[in-house]
Amino acid sequence: MEDFLEATRRIRPGDRGTVEQALRVLMGKEAPRGLARVWPFLGPAFVASVAYMDPGNFATNIQGGARFGYLLLWVIFLSNGMAMFLQALSAKLGIATGRNLAELCREHFPPALSFLLWVLMELVAMATDLAEFVGAAVGFHLLLRLPLWAGALLTALAAFAILDLERHGFRPLEGVITALIGVVSLGYVVEILIVRPDGREVLHAFLPPRFAGPESVLLAVGILGATVMPHALFLHSALTQDRIVVRDPALRRRLFQFEQIDVALAMGIAGLINAAMLMMAAATFHARGLSEIGTLEEAYRTLHPLFGPVAGGAFALALLASGLSSSTVGTMSGQIIMQGFLRRRIPVGVRRLVTMLPSLVVIGLGWDPTRTLVISQVVLSFGLPFAVFPLIFFTARRDLMGDLANRPLTTLLALGMGTLVVGLNGYLLYALIRG
Repeated sequence: MEDFLEATRRIRPGDRGTVEQALRVLMGKEAPRGLARVWPFLGPAFVASVAYMDPGNFATNIQGGARFGYLLLWVIFLSNGMAMFLQALSAKLGIATGRNLAELCREHFPPALSFLLWVLMELVAMATDLAEFVGAAVGFHLLLRLPLWAGALLTALAAFAILDLERHGFRPLEGVITALIGVVSLGYVVEILIVRPDGREVLHAFLPPRFAGPESVLLAVGILGATVMPHALFLHSALTQDRIVVRDPALRRRLFQFEQIDVALAMGIAGLINAAMLMMAAATFHARGLSEIGTLEEAYRTLHPLFGPVAGGAFALALLASGLSSSTVGTMSGQIIMQGFLRRRIPVGVRRLVTMLPSLVVIGLGWDPTRTLVISQVVLSFGLPFAVFPLIFFTARRDLMGDLANRPLTTLLALGMGTLVVGLNGYLLYALIRG
C-alpha cells in the first residue's frame, strides 16, 4: 500500500490511470492476460529504441546491402542482441536507484571527471541531433522538394511540438514516438512487399556467418560499432527512474521483468527494421549491380524509376519519420544530460535550443548531408566508452542497486560487450581517419 501511495502521489494526472494499473498488476491485485497485462509497462524502451532506427542506420544498412547483398544480415541481429542487453542494464539502473546515469556520474565521480563527462556527452548529444536533423531534412527534401535548411527548421518545430507533450505526462509522448516508429515499420513493409527479397539468400546469410573480404569487414564494423548509442543509455535510465516508483525489492524485481519485455519488443522491432533496410538494398541495388549506391538521395532516386513512386515515397516517408522521431529523442537526451550533470533547473527552451542549434547552423552552411552523417558517427564513436563503462560500474554496485545489482556473469558479459563495441568503434574511427 505504501508503494501504491508513493507512486501515485508523484505522477501527472494524465498518467495516473497507467501507473495505477501497473501497480495493481505488480501487487497481484489485477491479473489481466496477454497484452493487457504488459501494456502499462510498455513505452520507455520504444522511445530509446529510436536511436537504433535513425538516419545513420539507413545509410549504413543501405551501403551494406548494396555492396554485399544479404551477407551482413547476421551482423545486424548480433549487434541488436548486444544493444538489447545494454539497454536492459540502463533501464534497470533507473528502476533500482531512482536516478539516471548522468545524475549518478555527477554524484559519485570526482568533480573534474564529472565535468569532463558532461562536456563529452554534450558533444555526443549535439552530434546525435546533427545526424537526425540532417536525416529529417533530407526526408522533407525528398517528399516536398524543400531546401535542406527549410526541412531542418520544420524538423526543429516538429521536435518542439512533440516534446511539448511531456507537459501532459509520459503516455502522450510515448504514443507519438511509437506511432512514428509504426510509420517507419509500415514504410519498410511496403518496400519489402514491392522488392520481394530472396528467402533462400536470406537464410544463406546465416549459414554460416561469414565475410567477403576486408571491405565487408569494415562495413560490419560500421554496423556493429554504431549499435550502442551513448545518448540512448543515458536516456533509458531517465525514462524508467520515476515512471513507476516502487520501494519493495520484490516489486522492483517484478517491475524489471516487465521492463525486459518492453526492451525485447522494442529492440526486436528495431532489429527487424534494420534487417529490412539491408534486405531492400540487397534485393534492389545489389541484385542489379548497383553496388555504389552510397547516399540516401541516390537510394531514393534509384528506387523511384525501378519500382515506381510508391516505393520511392515509402522510402522517403520512412526516412522522414525516422528523422523526426530520432531528432525528438536526441533533443530529449540532451536535456537529460545537461540537467543531470549540472543539477540545475534550466529553462526547457534553452536546453532544447542548445542541442538543436549546432544542427541548424551546419545545415544552414550547406554541408554535404552524407559527410555530415559520417562526422556525427565519429563523434558518437568517441563518446561511447564514457557511457558504457559507467553504466556497467554502477549496475554492478550492490550498495546502489540492491537485489537488482548485476550478477558476476552479467557484469562479465557486459564488460565483454562494452570492450568489443568500443574496440570496433575505435577501429572504425581509425579506418575513417585513414580515408
